[in-house]
Amino acid sequence: MLVAADKFKGSLTAVEVAERVTAGLRRVVPDLEVEALPVADGGDGTVAAAVAAGFERREVRVAGPLGDEVTAAFALREGTAVVEMAEASGLQRLPAGVFAPLTASTYGSGELLRAALDAGARTIVFGVGGSATTDGGAGMLSALGARFLDADGEPVPPGGGGLAELATADLSGLDPRLSEIEFILASDVDNPLTGPKGAPAVYGPQKGATPDDVTALDAALAHFAEVLEGPVGPKAAEYAAAPGAGAAGGIGYGALLLGAGFRPGIEVMLDVLGFAPALDRAELVITGEGSLDEQTLHGKAPAGVAAAARAAGKDVVAVCGRLALPPEALGRAGIRRAYPLTDAEPDVAKCIAEAGPILERVAERIARDFLT
Repeated sequence: MLVAADKFKGSLTAVEVAERVTAGLRRVVPDLEVEALPVADGGDGTVAAAVAAGFERREVRVAGPLGDEVTAAFALREGTAVVEMAEASGLQRLPAGVFAPLTASTYGSGELLRAALDAGARTIVFGVGGSATTDGGAGMLSALGARFLDADGEPVPPGGGGLAELATADLSGLDPRLSEIEFILASDVDNPLTGPKGAPAVYGPQKGATPDDVTALDAALAHFAEVLEGPVGPKAAEYAAAPGAGAAGGIGYGALLLGAGFRPGIEVMLDVLGFAPALDRAELVITGEGSLDEQTLHGKAPAGVAAAARAAGKDVVAVCGRLALPPEALGRAGIRRAYPLTDAEPDVAKCIAEAGPILERVAERIARDFLT
């Protein structure tokens, strides 16, 4: 039995999901062999999943999205670093109820990448998602040695809004080690940088952007890409239109400028976490996340786990807080059956508050349905 589930956001970490599912299964089949492999798709929780899989957790002090210092972590094993931008620049780093759509910066994410290089990483998996920022990765690039100056030769203000004042971009000071490593941009988002499907339009409102802010940010990021044609050439526009450029407020764009290769986050993480050998050892796979919905089918962790398991001929069931997919959609995704907490406890507030014990009860039901 393999438990390879993502977090239930706001209720349980991926590690806690695995622990609760295991406890419930063993109530019904006490001697059951269960292998836990918490998974993530590049967004928040990615470093925790890597640490659970045996990576070493490294902590470093970096700038948060508003410039205040925070303690952020990355994961390291045998020359491979897993860096999660949300650790430094995520919404989780903002005070409750505070948003800064125009001024939040990814500078701390660049500091995290630099720390991974300092630690000797030869491969960096850069998981992006859950960002508080819409700065096109300008802050990250600045932390790695780039300079973005206004008409007076002064650094532009932090955040996407400040890019409207950009006059010149100098990338000559970028850390030379970046050209010597394998750099992987891991994301479940394939949006371009700007336009109706770009980072400001699609994700800006989640970060507190008003319609006017969205318009300003879209124009500022388009201007950013235009100015970068100076040092980068035509590739600056190509990268802006490329899938993944709009990930995490456009930090994907900054990563592509640094030479990153874009891959779906869950695919990368399954490779990094050692999913294939664990799958070989399993008869049944349990995956899941907080909400199984239409978004799940577009690159989220359960869909990636199910696709890999189906290709290996293994059965997959899913646990979730709420289920918003019909059985036929689950079937197409390779999931035989889904078990939402709301089946065991109709009160949604209770499901969120008492997710752990309820998930154990749900796991007991899976054991009775599939293992006895």
